[in-house]
Amino acid sequence: MRRQFALLAALGLSMLLGTGCSQDTAVSSPDGGLTLRVAERDGRIGYTLSHGETLLLDFSTLGFELRDAPALRDGLTIDATARTSFDQTWEQVWGEEHFVRNRYNELRVTVREREAPGRRFDAVFRLFDDGVGFRCEFPEQPALGEFVIMDELTEFRFPQDHMAWWMPTREPYYESIARHTPLSRMDTVNTPLTLECADGTYLALHEADLTDYAKMSLRPAGEEGTTLRCCLTPWSNGVKVYARTPFRTPWRTVVVGDTPGDLATSRLMLNLNEPSKIEDTSWIRPGKYIGIWWSMHLFQETWAQGPEHGATTENMMRYIDFAAENGIRGVLAEGWNVGWDGAWTKNTDRISFTQPYPDFDIARIAEYAASKGVELIGHHETGANTKNYEAQMEEAFAFYRKYGVRVVKTGYVNVLMDGKELHDSQYGVRHYRRVIETAARYGICIDNHEPVMPTGLERTWPNLMTQEGVRGQEYNAWSPDGGNPPEHTTVLPFLRGLAGPMDYTFGTFDFSNPVSPFARVQSTVARELAHYVVIYSPLQMASDLPENYAGKPAFAFIRDVPTDWERTVVPQAVIGDYCVFARQERDGEDWYLGAVTDEEPRTVEVALSFLTPGRKYTAQIYADGEGADWKTNPYAVEITEREVGADDRLTIRMASGGGCAVRFKAQKTE
Repeated sequence: MRRQFALLAALGLSMLLGTGCSQDTAVSSPDGGLTLRVAERDGRIGYTLSHGETLLLDFSTLGFELRDAPALRDGLTIDATARTSFDQTWEQVWGEEHFVRNRYNELRVTVREREAPGRRFDAVFRLFDDGVGFRCEFPEQPALGEFVIMDELTEFRFPQDHMAWWMPTREPYYESIARHTPLSRMDTVNTPLTLECADGTYLALHEADLTDYAKMSLRPAGEEGTTLRCCLTPWSNGVKVYARTPFRTPWRTVVVGDTPGDLATSRLMLNLNEPSKIEDTSWIRPGKYIGIWWSMHLFQETWAQGPEHGATTENMMRYIDFAAENGIRGVLAEGWNVGWDGAWTKNTDRISFTQPYPDFDIARIAEYAASKGVELIGHHETGANTKNYEAQMEEAFAFYRKYGVRVVKTGYVNVLMDGKELHDSQYGVRHYRRVIETAARYGICIDNHEPVMPTGLERTWPNLMTQEGVRGQEYNAWSPDGGNPPEHTTVLPFLRGLAGPMDYTFGTFDFSNPVSPFARVQSTVARELAHYVVIYSPLQMASDLPENYAGKPAFAFIRDVPTDWERTVVPQAVIGDYCVFARQERDGEDWYLGAVTDEEPRTVEVALSFLTPGRKYTAQIYADGEGADWKTNPYAVEITEREVGADDRLTIRMASGGGCAVRFKAQKTE
C-alpha cells in the first residue's frame, strides 16, 4: 500500500482502572459527541451509547452460545479496563476519498467468569466522532482452546421504534428492493441497516473486518420488537463458527450522523480494517469497462457456444475498437470458456477456467487489445462450485496473467456453495478470502459477484476492487416485476452502498426491450449518467451495446467521468426521494455532480460551496430535456454550459425517474 503518514498521538498510555469492577466505565468520542458506557448488571456484560443527551442504545448485552460447553453470557464480571487513543491519516490506494483520518478513543474491557472454569475475553470498543465499532477477542487460555460458536448473543437495544430501511435475508445474493418500516415490523434483515430516528439522527448498523467468521444478520426481538439480536449465517450442520484461541470476532459497527450524507461519507468501517497487505499497489488501477454482457441479458446473444454465441473473437475485436476510440480501459467477455451449456448451473464441475471455446482465440484477442492500449477483463463464473474453482485457481490466474489480464470478474450463481453451504457462512467467507489472496499473488484484481456483503476488506486487500451484492441493472432486462423502480437508486447509497463499492453496471442509452417488453430500465439518459457519480465503484461499466452509444453527445460524460476520487460530499439527500452527490477527481481539479430522483419530478437548488473558492469552473450540464419522463420519453436530454464558482447555486430540474449529471471543469488560471 502507499505509505501511511502523519502519525499523530499514536497509542496513548493505557490506564488500568481496577479489578472486579461492577460500576459503569465510559469512553467518549474524540470530539465528545458520543459516549459509550460498559457495565456488568446481574452477571451480564453490556453497553449503552448516547449522542449528547440522547440515548441511542439502551443496555445491550454481549455473549456467546457454545457447543458442548456452558454459554459465555451469565456469571460474568469486569476484571480490568484499559484506554488508548489513536490519530492517524492514511492514504487510500483508490476510493471515495484520497486521504482518510483514523481518530478514535478505545476502551478495552477484560471480562471473565466469576466461577470455574474462569474463561475470559476482551470486549474492545472504539469511539470515533461518527460512531462506534466493537468486537470480542479471546486470548489463549487453559479453559478455552478449540471451541464452536452456536450463536452470538450481541444485542442492539433501541429505546424507540425507529423507522428503518432494510433488506430481508431470505432473498439470495442481497439482490432485493429495500423496505421502509418501523423496526418492530422488520423481518430478519441483512446489514447494512439504516435507521431514521425520531429526533432526526441517522444510524447505520453493519460490521467490519469479516475474517474467518460468519456474516451477521439482525432479527427483531423482545416485546416491543425494538431490540435487534445478532443472527449468524450457519454451516449446513448448524454450527455458526469454528474457532481456536487466540481468536477475534468481526467489528460490530454503528455509524451516527445528522444527515444521510453523514452515513455515506463515514469511513469508520474502513478504519476498522487493517492496512494493506500488498506492498506494491502500482498495478491496482481504477477505470471503466465495457463488455459482452448486456446482449446476453437481452437474449440477443448467448453465453454458451452456438449460432448466437456472444464471446467470439470478432465480437471482442469490435468491442476493443470501441473502447480504444473512447478511452475506455477494459473489455469484459462472459461465456468465453468451456462449460456453459443449457444445464451449466447443475453441471458446474464441467466448467474450465483455462479452455476457451474454439471461436474465442484469446491469444489473438489479447495481442489485438494490447496493440490498441486496451486491457481484457477476465471472467470466472464458478456456479458456486468452490471445490472445482479452487482446484483450478492457481492455473486459472496464471493463464490470465499470461495474457495480460489484470482484472477478473468472479461469479457464484447458485444459492448454495458446493450444493450445501451458504455464501455468507464461515465456509463462504473462507473461500472468498482464498480467491482474493491468490489473485493478489498473480497481480490480479477481483470484481466479485454473488459475494458475501462487503465489510471494508478492500483496505487490507485493495485488489478486491468492487463487488455486486446488489439488485443491479440485469433485473431491468428480465425481472417479472418489471425491473428496478426509480426509487431504488435513491436508497442504495445509504443502505447497500454503506458496505462498499457496487458493480451495478448502469449506462443504458437504449430503453427498448422487444424480447421482454414487461421489463425495462426505469430511468432517463440523464439519470443513467448521474449514476456514475451517485453509485460508487472504482470499476464502472458502460453496460449498453456499443452501437447504442454511437453518435450520442451525452456519451461524452461517460468518457470523461473518473472512477477514483479525491473528495466526496453529499449536498442534499432524502432517502427514498432523491439525492445529490459531488466528487472531486483524484489528482485533478475538476468536480462531478450526480443527482437522481424517484418517480416524482423534482427541482432542487444546490449550493456549489464544495468548489474551490475564488476559482471559476465551466459547468457542463447533462439534464433531463423538455418532456423527459422515464416511462414515456427517457431519451430527452439537454446539454448546456455555464460559468460557476463556489458562491453560486445550481438549479437542478429532474423529470419523473430522472436525474442530472454535471462536470465542473476548472478553468485555467492566468
